[in-house]
Amino acid sequence: MKTYRDHYFKKAKQDNYPARSVYKLEEIEKQSHLLFPGAAVLDLGACPGSWTLFAASRVGEKGRVLSIDLNEAGTAFPGNVTYLTGDMLDPGPEILAAFARLGPFDVVLSDMAPKTTGVKFADQARSLELCEAALSVAFTRLKPGGAFVVKIFQGPDAPAFQKGLRDYFDKVRVAKPKSSRAESKEIFYVATGFRPPVPELPDPDPPPLPPDDAAATDGSKT
Repeated sequence: MKTYRDHYFKKAKQDNYPARSVYKLEEIEKQSHLLFPGAAVLDLGACPGSWTLFAASRVGEKGRVLSIDLNEAGTAFPGNVTYLTGDMLDPGPEILAAFARLGPFDVVLSDMAPKTTGVKFADQARSLELCEAALSVAFTRLKPGGAFVVKIFQGPDAPAFQKGLRDYFDKVRVAKPKSSRAESKEIFYVATGFRPPVPELPDPDPPPLPPDDAAATDGSKT
């Protein structure tokens, strides 16, 4: 198994990617064809930048990639990439301004993952929290018909999250890329055909009462 992992590590170095995780997205892309020239992509949990570089190469000069992570990537990106540091659980004004300037997006990618503690249920709960944060962004920043890819740690709440995705996407499938470690609990939900939530409208004000009825409600006598 170590030799198998080393294969992807060495391949990433040869292909000038900062991390082996790029091959997870590459496999998802080969199966789903999400990225296209001119597309706008939002990459959440982007550090160290492998997914960003891959997406940027697919969307080309006329496309754009907005990448966000808690940490600086330390990677040189092409001109169609904007990389920002910040917390997606509490996005600041710079991130919100970038959403408005560079969105809406054709694809939202989330490779966000918590710092693992070794306590399985706690790690799974934290992973779900990040997935929900990514989905919240997709609700407001993803174009109708767009695609959403999100990493989640398998756990008792993951199927319910997947089921919820089906309320807003035409198709949702589970991906476990070959480059993922066999012992890893991570999987990816690949959702396509976004249907934006319909905003709930407030109840309309009741029509005014006729004069006689209005007087009766005031306790007036005729």
